[in-house]
Amino acid sequence: MADHAERRPPASATSTPKPLLYLDIDGVLNPVCPHPDSGYRRHLLFRSEVEVLLSPAHGVWLRELAEVYELAWASTWEAWANRCIAPLLGLPELPWVACGSSAGAPDGDFVPIVQHAAGRPFAWVDDLIPPRLLRRYAHRSDVLLLPVEPGQGLRRGHVDRLLSRPPTAV
Repeated sequence: MADHAERRPPASATSTPKPLLYLDIDGVLNPVCPHPDSGYRRHLLFRSEVEVLLSPAHGVWLRELAEVYELAWASTWEAWANRCIAPLLGLPELPWVACGSSAGAPDGDFVPIVQHAAGRPFAWVDDLIPPRLLRRYAHRSDVLLLPVEPGQGLRRGHVDRLLSRPPTAV
């Protein structure tokens, strides 16, 4: 499965590639809360050992975002995101960034994301974006860091923000 971790989205030779959109799962698509909104459905994975809460609206929103962005997973789920989460949201297999080894690091998933983006503009949606990074990149046109409240997960307002201001090359 390591080959997927290093897979880069293809860049078209005739047009500017879309910006990348890196998505966390836990706290973003799978809210961390005991009583989610009624729009969430419970799914038991790994022989009922893991429960995730997913909203069908997220699948619709992510397909909408895919018209503007190239989607990629940036989650400790790594390759499992394609096997477990993508089908439940009606998404195709997506590239993913190896984030599991960065857990607990000061910049968490950010370093592997920057390495994977390889200079391309990107947005990152996560519930654990360090405030220091939010301040540092607040005025950059090529990077959009979008924190999500882990108890609420991704909301339509987040999607609208991503659609209204996709990152652009400097």
